[in-house]
Amino acid sequence: MHPHTRQPALLGALVVATLLAGGTAATAVPQEAPAVKASTLGAQAAQSGRYFGTAVAANKLGDSTYSSLLNREFNQVTAENEMKWQTVEPSRGSFNFGPGDRIANQATSHGQRLRGHTMVWHSQLPGWVGSIGDANTLRSVMNNHIAQLANRYKGRIHSWDVVNEAFADGGSGGRRATVFQNVLGDGYIETAFRTARTADPAAKLCYNDYSIEDWNAAKTQGVYRMVRDFKSRGVPIDCVGFQAHFGAGGPPSTFRTTLSNFAALGVDVQITELDIAQAGTGAYANAVRACLDVARCNGITVWGIRDSDSWRSGENPLLFDRNGAKKPAYNSVLTTMGGTPALGVR
Repeated sequence: MHPHTRQPALLGALVVATLLAGGTAATAVPQEAPAVKASTLGAQAAQSGRYFGTAVAANKLGDSTYSSLLNREFNQVTAENEMKWQTVEPSRGSFNFGPGDRIANQATSHGQRLRGHTMVWHSQLPGWVGSIGDANTLRSVMNNHIAQLANRYKGRIHSWDVVNEAFADGGSGGRRATVFQNVLGDGYIETAFRTARTADPAAKLCYNDYSIEDWNAAKTQGVYRMVRDFKSRGVPIDCVGFQAHFGAGGPPSTFRTTLSNFAALGVDVQITELDIAQAGTGAYANAVRACLDVARCNGITVWGIRDSDSWRSGENPLLFDRNGAKKPAYNSVLTTMGGTPALGVR
């Protein structure tokens, strides 16, 4: 990540006064200007060198309410489905970048950072990949898919979710049984990261998963062990994404500890798919504050803009209601980051 760090403003650089009667010169002491209090999520996050983004669906960009909120509030976008394998390579060697290009063009034209989601994932995977049983074939197919994606968006992507949701739910702390795991074994994740680094050396490479926010969970510990191992052996991993699909209670009490412990391994951490059932103000504030408290937590992405856009729409988990109006949780997030809501703005 290459955050745009705000430089301290000096109130009057060194002001040399006119010579006084005693022949001495007076200078003003430089002081840092008060932090700017922005009135939108992305602008306020940028004050601390972070981003505040959202998942974007290409087929909603023509909705004027949707697009105006997107461009006003967010300085980062993640393609919701448009860069997943099922869309990009529905049949072997036949690539469809049209939907992903729409998201990339949106980001480029509005100065928004772009997160690539996702290179390797067991879900939304075309059947032809899932039916491969030969290790050499599957490895070749996986590496080619990663390289094609990376090359298409090289120079436009700030980070890639290279591998998504590779760890099993429950108490094992082990890998999920997928075609990649079953055919290629534990080494496929490392292979994917090394292939991605070769294809796009400048992009940040991330591992992304859900239910890894509680430090005490076996799944969290499994991912932590993998990242620690990767860092110790020079496997190119730059960041870990915490999806943060929370219930009404918000993040677990150990969330800040989890972010801090992963960051201590030498990776950036991000909240990548945040949504909270019923969008409680305190729950959202706690999630945002956990990120702000960890220097290497450099971005937050909510998974959708309006409640009607959410995969959990029945739980009203986002910051804008179905009409695009700000919810109390919006003001809670903005003020937690140090911003000031704009009066009279929906």
